[in-house]
Amino acid sequence: MAATYDGNSPYPTEIREYLYKLLIVGELGCGKTSIIKRYVHNIFSLNYKSTIGVDFALKVIQWSPDTVVRLQLWDIAGQERFGNMTRVYYKEAVAAFVVYDVTRPKTFEAVVKWKADLDSKVRLPGGQPIPVVLLANKIDLKEETATSLDAEEMEKFCQEHGFLRWFGTSAKENSNIEDAARFLLEEIMNREAELSHETGHDPERIQLNQPRAKEGCC
Repeated sequence: MAATYDGNSPYPTEIREYLYKLLIVGELGCGKTSIIKRYVHNIFSLNYKSTIGVDFALKVIQWSPDTVVRLQLWDIAGQERFGNMTRVYYKEAVAAFVVYDVTRPKTFEAVVKWKADLDSKVRLPGGQPIPVVLLANKIDLKEETATSLDAEEMEKFCQEHGFLRWFGTSAKENSNIEDAARFLLEEIMNREAELSHETGHDPERIQLNQPRAKEGCC
């Protein structure tokens, strides 16, 4: 745990640093990479190439004066749900976004399959499914929107299929991406706090200054 001075106290303040792995999954062309680029670098382009396999990004957040959170974002290619590598990609993830394109109904139909894939391949230490938020992306294309964004229907859909919540997002207009990420991160932090309270210590799995029980390639 690092130590720094806050300028007001003669004693150093301990800085707690956490690392969380988040998955971003969904069908090909739903805008997963654009969402990550907007969230991490605050940029948008129409010329991103389709992700092959998996890509990575890191977002560092000053969560509070004494807490730094590092989000490791794993951008999983749309075709990977049909392969065998997702089990490896999902390992040690603590939460996920499932993304669909509001202009393409088939991508919405696929979100339940992505959620089932997550539930079957990755779990929290206590055996519960990881928290998952649904992102209805490309809401800037209102005139082309083909899937309903009725709030009541979407909330019912999320309850039925185990999504914590849904957000309508646009990487182009930077709509609701920060809000969705903060909501999911708050959920992660709250669950970690509950686990810490139950066990009497911070989980070694995510506190950077603690040694890990087992090291892997990822």
